[in-house]
Amino acid sequence: MAATKDMTTGNPTRLLFGFSLPLMLGNIFQQLYTIVDTIIVGQGVGMPALAAVGAADWLNWLFLWMAAGMTQGFSILFAQYYGGKDDKLLHKSIGNAVLITIGAAAALTVIGELAAAPLLALLKTPEDIVAGSLTYLRVMIGGLAIIMFYNLEASLLRALGDGRSPLIAMVIASCTNIGLDLLFVMEFHLGIAGAAAATLIAQGISCIYCFVVLSRISFLKLKRQDFTVDASLINKLLRLGLPVMFQDAIISVGGMVLQSVINGFGVLFVAGFTATNKLYGILETAAISYGYAISTFVAQNIGAGNYSRIKAGMRKGIVMAFSTSVLISVLMFLFGKNILSLFISAEEVQAEQVLQIAHHYLMIMSIFLLILYALHTYRSALQGMGDTVVPMISGMVEFVMRVSAAVFLPRFMGQEGVFYAEILAWAGACVLLITVYYIKSASFKVLNT
Repeated sequence: MAATKDMTTGNPTRLLFGFSLPLMLGNIFQQLYTIVDTIIVGQGVGMPALAAVGAADWLNWLFLWMAAGMTQGFSILFAQYYGGKDDKLLHKSIGNAVLITIGAAAALTVIGELAAAPLLALLKTPEDIVAGSLTYLRVMIGGLAIIMFYNLEASLLRALGDGRSPLIAMVIASCTNIGLDLLFVMEFHLGIAGAAAATLIAQGISCIYCFVVLSRISFLKLKRQDFTVDASLINKLLRLGLPVMFQDAIISVGGMVLQSVINGFGVLFVAGFTATNKLYGILETAAISYGYAISTFVAQNIGAGNYSRIKAGMRKGIVMAFSTSVLISVLMFLFGKNILSLFISAEEVQAEQVLQIAHHYLMIMSIFLLILYALHTYRSALQGMGDTVVPMISGMVEFVMRVSAAVFLPRFMGQEGVFYAEILAWAGACVLLITVYYIKSASFKVLNT
């Protein structure tokens, strides 16, 4: 049964942490099966296969983030109507969001399948791994509809304050994915395609679970008329969803440019960079979870008109996010190399060289992790206020910083320069987001008078 949560009353710290914790655990499980894919591919298929998955990563994330970004934008409107106790508009907004998701899933799938091969060529993917990269993309893009509907359901649950159900869905999906990975890759020898198929099947199971949970929420019973096209609601949903979608797309395109530079350094460097990028998800997990909590908290309180409460909640959220980033950085310094070694088969002749590349990148990322946590915190707060345009612009800033660093730094620093592209992208976006947040929050005093 869904545990919906009204975040317009009660202790902000307890609410934010209580909401974040199951999301955090859920994200860890989600990252776990991504990591298991990588470990099994790296250990069971070999280093070229690991490099092939890595070379496809940013292209894969381009479509996955666009799918997730749109539904994340929808959740802002869901949370505002829920906080304002307007069930009628909540129901109609959900119905219209479903219609948009169906159309978007079909369009993204067709575009993705047509663009996969040309984009891999554009990124200068090494010839010895391009076939594996294309196979991985074909399977993952083919299942975009599953991923979009899971994200829509999870976004709705989070908007209602339910962080527990997405956690359970991810636990089920992770266990399923690990089992199918071992079966498809290690037993049936289906290689990269088997690992991708296992991920999609697991995601489909989590989608079904969330649908069952939503169907049992008494105040959320939708009627046929809720699925009637409402131009006003479609406009509101798209004004919130499209900027987030575009923001994630721009960030991914910047990552693709970075990947094209990385590909030029050869398969060993690609494999090492990929190993650390798979840990990136774990590093970012708590930041994403706090971001969802803050976005929901802010949106619900905007809907209820509790403006002063937003500032109090943000102060608590910032402290939690920063403290967590420091803890994770320390853990990576202590155990990061051991974790990275799981991705790289010791039987490979140049395994130690790949591990050194991966570990060096991880250490740089860990030093500056606090910036990433600030980015998620302030971006989510602005999105909760209903402002998805400034976060979209911050994505453009990330793009400019990431691409500039990837293109120019290697000329002066060699391969080392690539490692700082992510850091500079985070920092550039943070400057904009923090500045705008404090300008906007200054108006809350006026709104409360």
